[in-house]
This record gives sequence, C-alpha cells and structure tokens, in this order.
Amino acid sequence: MKLEIWNLKLFPSHITLNGQPTEVEQLLKNRDKSSGWERDWLDFLAEWYNDNDFIEVQTSGSTGSPKTIHLKKEFVAASALRTISFFNLREGDRALHCLPNRFIAGKLMVVRALLGKLDLYVVDPSTDFDILRHPELPARRSDGVSGSAAPFKFAAMVINQVEKCLEFGISNLEFLLIGGSAIPSTLEEKLQTVHTRCYSSYAMTETATHIALRQLNGEGKDEWYHCLDGVRVGLNGAGCIRIEMPGLENGFLQTNDLAELVDDHSFRILGRADNVIISGGIKFSPEQLEEKLEPFIVQPFMITSLPHETLGQQLILAVEETETPELSGELQSICRQQLNKYEQPRQICFVRELPRTPNGKINRAARLFR
Repeated sequence: MKLEIWNLKLFPSHITLNGQPTEVEQLLKNRDKSSGWERDWLDFLAEWYNDNDFIEVQTSGSTGSPKTIHLKKEFVAASALRTISFFNLREGDRALHCLPNRFIAGKLMVVRALLGKLDLYVVDPSTDFDILRHPELPARRSDGVSGSAAPFKFAAMVINQVEKCLEFGISNLEFLLIGGSAIPSTLEEKLQTVHTRCYSSYAMTETATHIALRQLNGEGKDEWYHCLDGVRVGLNGAGCIRIEMPGLENGFLQTNDLAELVDDHSFRILGRADNVIISGGIKFSPEQLEEKLEPFIVQPFMITSLPHETLGQQLILAVEETETPELSGELQSICRQQLNKYEQPRQICFVRELPRTPNGKINRAARLFR
C-alpha cells in the first residue's frame, strides 16, 4: 500500500459520532464543558487540530521511566492508514472507542475515525460494554448498507476489557484488536469460541501503535506476527528486533525484544534482552518461563530474581496473593511439572501487590523486594 500522506486530508471539518456528522470546530468549542474521559478525548482532538506538526505522547514505562516524545502527525496518520487498510475499514463503518486517550492506542482510534471517515462511538474506558450487549443498531456492511455483518466493524481493547466482554459475548463486533500486554493462554483459549476475528498487536508508542498483528482465532489463526504494509524487521547481533519503516529517525528503531524470525515480515517474541536473568551461568527469559506457568496459575505472578552467593542470581516466583501452606504447595507442584530442573524457582515469594506501570503492565524495572 502506498501511503499518500501529503495528499491526504488530515484535518476534516467533520467527524461522525454515534451516527451523526458533527463539526469538529463545535466539539472543540464545547470541550471546556466536558470532564473526565470525555474531556480527555476532546483534548486530544484539539491537539490534533492545533498548529503543531506533531503530537505529544507518553511512553508506557514498561522498560524504564515513562517519558514524553513527539510524533509527527504524518507519521501517526500513516499508522492509522495501515490499520484502516488491513481491516478494510470503509467510510461509515462503526468503530467502538473505549481506550484511554492518555496513551497512543486511544489517540489512534480518533485518528482512524477522522482519516477513514468512520462512525465513532466513544465510551468511558471503564464501561460495562452495554453498547455491545444491546447495540440497538441495524447491522451494516462495509459499504454502509444494512446487511448481515455485525453492528460494529472494529474495536481495540486491553485484556481486562476483553475479559469483561466475554462474560456476555462479543458477537456484535466483527474485528477486535487486543493490545497492552502479552495475551494470556487462558484468554486465547476462550477466544476460540467466538466469531469475532481477534488479533494481538505488536506495538509501541515510538511506532504510533502496532507494526505487526497476529490472528488469535478463526481460520487464519497463527503463531507468528506479520508486519503491516511498509514495515520490515530484522535482528541485531543480540537477537533483538530491529524495525524498519518510513518516518522513523534514520529509518529504523532498535528494540530490546528478543525474537525469532521466519523472514523480514514474520516473527514471534521470545522476551526482552534487558529482562534476561543469568543464574548459574545460564540465561533465562522470565517471559518464556511465565508463558509455561501462565495456564496453571490463576493469581497474578511474575518471574524475577534475587542475588545469590554462588549462582549470581536466583530465580524467584513472585505471586500477588496471601501465603497459605496449601497454595505454596500447589505452586511448587506446578513448577515441578511445567519447568525443567534448571528453570525451577528457588523461592516462592508472596506479595501484596506486584509493581505495575500506569497502563497496567507488570513493571519489571521497579523494585519488588525491599
């Protein structure tokens, strides 16, 4: 797909909200009357229409302190167009926006609606998704004509929102993009029973959300992420992904994500190089160990480490729960069954709360034990 950003109308005079064409200028005039989540999305709308050629975004802080960076509006628009193209979003398609606008994923929902002329339904991120249970909307095909398709064509959610939706089903949604963190195997298993086509995103703030997608269910289910148009990947000497795409400084972004590649368009993530734990001279990826344990441990947990006199570092299983002899024994049994002898945590530590970033990811950089 050739991205004709220079010829694109980045700032249309209207946006369609809840089925009604609405003047952007009028929305901006009335934003001071709004508060909370409504004010958040209108504040971003104002930023998109200001005189700057960039927007300010905050990184998640999952690999360090959160920081504010600038992204060119044309670069952000290119990301929006890749998503519009991949999901074949057409003018008038309904998109459900339920993400916080403080982070890049929420901002991109607004930009996609503007550039794709989508019909945007903006709801509180803490919604109970009643709009999906009882949409009270006629189905609409991609060409805007009533038909047999789901009332909503597209939505993006984080994991806890998806879990909330699955309590009643998501049949009123055609495509669902899931991001924010790795997809738990238990959730992926649940998604096999729904008709909505669900995708996991490989994304970061610096690339204006996702550069690759993995289908989680349905006929096209896949174990590999596949790059969107105009994006290529490679590995550096340490085995970490290097992203190449137009608009990045020097044309590429070097990540700390360890990966395995099929080719320069398909890959899977193995963990982060800066999270690797060296114990007894052996390198361990905590993400890979957690992936083995995740289907069997219901409590929030993480693999971390503590200093050890002879091993250098010792593997620790930290669990967000109150300790009981029964739970401790159960966790020890799970570790013995699912991990090899070198991967066994030498301690199981129970904590009141695991450290998290502002958007809910486990914060491995934070100090867990004091």
